[in-house]
Amino acid sequence: MTAELARGQNHPLSQTRLEIRVSAGTPIVAAATLSDEQHQVHGAEWVAHPGTPTLAGLEVSRQAAADHRLAVDLDAMPDAVHRIHILLALPVGQGGGPVRFGAVAAPFVAVTGLDGTEIASFTLTGLDVESAVVALELYRRQGSWKVRAVGQGYAGGLAELLADQGLLHSHQLASTILDAVGQGMARSVAAPPPRTADGDRSRQAAAPYGTGDQTNAPYGNQGPQGTTGHHPGYPSTGAPADPAAQQTTGGPIDYTHPGRGTSAPPPPPPTAPPAQPGQPRQPVAGDATGWSMDERLYNQVWGMFEDLARTTAAYRSAVDFADSRMEKELEQVLSDPRSRIGGQADAARASARARHTQLVDQARQALDRDLAHLTAEADVVEPALPPMFASWDNPVWHGYRVPMEIPMAVRLGDLHLPECAPLRIPMLVRLPLERGLWIDSGRAGSLDGSFTDSHDLRRLAMEAAVAHAARLLAVHPAGEFTVHVIDPAGSGAQALAPLVQTGVLAAPPAVGAAGVTEVLARLTQRVDLVQMALRGGAADSLPPDLDTAQQLLVVNDFPHGFDDRAVTQLRYLADEGPDVGVHLMMVADREDAAGYGPLLDPLWRSLLRLTPVPDDHLADPWVGHAWTYEPPLVPSGSQVVQQVLTQVAAARRAWKR
Repeated sequence: MTAELARGQNHPLSQTRLEIRVSAGTPIVAAATLSDEQHQVHGAEWVAHPGTPTLAGLEVSRQAAADHRLAVDLDAMPDAVHRIHILLALPVGQGGGPVRFGAVAAPFVAVTGLDGTEIASFTLTGLDVESAVVALELYRRQGSWKVRAVGQGYAGGLAELLADQGLLHSHQLASTILDAVGQGMARSVAAPPPRTADGDRSRQAAAPYGTGDQTNAPYGNQGPQGTTGHHPGYPSTGAPADPAAQQTTGGPIDYTHPGRGTSAPPPPPPTAPPAQPGQPRQPVAGDATGWSMDERLYNQVWGMFEDLARTTAAYRSAVDFADSRMEKELEQVLSDPRSRIGGQADAARASARARHTQLVDQARQALDRDLAHLTAEADVVEPALPPMFASWDNPVWHGYRVPMEIPMAVRLGDLHLPECAPLRIPMLVRLPLERGLWIDSGRAGSLDGSFTDSHDLRRLAMEAAVAHAARLLAVHPAGEFTVHVIDPAGSGAQALAPLVQTGVLAAPPAVGAAGVTEVLARLTQRVDLVQMALRGGAADSLPPDLDTAQQLLVVNDFPHGFDDRAVTQLRYLADEGPDVGVHLMMVADREDAAGYGPLLDPLWRSLLRLTPVPDDHLADPWVGHAWTYEPPLVPSGSQVVQQVLTQVAAARRAWKR
């Protein structure tokens, strides 16, 4: 699986013979520098570039190109080499091409094995006036090699980059590299002229659903004999194709089968009004791809999540780079006895801190610009969300109606990062649920330093579980979702009142050990029956009284009222239930079940942990963030949950008639 890196993120290299593949929208120069353990490049002989393309264990391209393949053999690297920096530069002054990366498509860099399998990739976004950039760094760490995405650009071009690498006579070396590039371009053969429309024989993918545009096909393209309805040999008129007639008119042959209908393409997404000169485009709700407005909003929300993840990762990476650069410069000052004290040392330290402040300020400006755009987008997207994606305080709930179809996702809370706490991204989870939910009632502290005692925390956890269950009931059609509750000691009676009073539960909450045993046995038997029917291809043979709706079991106060057999059944439901429509929601403190030891560790790991108070526990391995989770709280004094559940109960009664 390819690791898509963000700035500053690293990834281990499992192979030593590698290719660095570079793709850009314009010819660029690829080079590499070698440095020792002290980050020192010992001279021009430690630089691989078009004029000197081969070093021990390293070979780069000999001329500027839009695509490059650099060969790296880490085993052949001299012992003194601890870091390899991959450099990209625009051939400024060689043919009048672009002079800054901001004017071209973002370069893409991938580290692959010799068989072409990608190990890690990095897209160098956010470049503007820079004409040279350090793309990647391969480095030794504890006897093994890793790759780090750098993305550090230089407005001063290749000369400034090489100077920052510690090379003397960097301007002379940069001129040598560009001269070698110019000579290679002078020797190159001009590309053939592009084909005309009637001479283009390149393979074109068939457009699904007769649209000619595949960007809105979210589930992939069908084969040529699938729903696209294309069949060779039949034009749109229904008569056999006449190649001579087609050649006379000069137009392309239409291979659409006349007898196969195609579904209409989706309506175009809404577009923003024209922006004022010099102003950014105004965001519009639902302008992402999709075949329905709900799907477009879903894709737009997760696009916002990815944008926030990327821009925050870029900011943190830039700050880390500024910190490490300042530490390196201060270390150089202290390592030289001649400049360790006195005015020269003070000036050097002040200069290092000034450069650090400048880099951090630039990164913060870029972050603030992106956050302003995302905040404006959130301001128009949040009011437009349908009930399954909307928060409980959204006015859309006042016009709620029981849906006719199962939605693609449901909102389980909000996510945010400390760099912009007011910006909330809805946490959307696909349906049907692939994992159970665990509402953790065992945390006594919160991010703001306030303290919540165990009694209040258990009450908040049960209220959060009821809010989740109510939302799941609300977004499913009548008769498609059934909720069971186990409350052995009856401690959750107050929080469960909206579910009990409206009559949306399959049965009253089960209490005592006998109630626990009865509910678990019934749901376990259901899982067994459905599994056997599916494996035997006999789904029609299920008992007629079997509830075929999705099942949700809410368990409170675990492990109170559970014996060893009940615990085993609970684990079985957590592992096997989601595949056959039985889902688990645990409201529990893990410490209460500590007596079972590691036996229940797989249970906790199989559940998606949520909290009744804000907590930064959701890890994002893609960029290394810890997202703060905000539970979906119902506004104080609001009756929205009772009103929604009343409609759900009425629809269920009408469905059963």
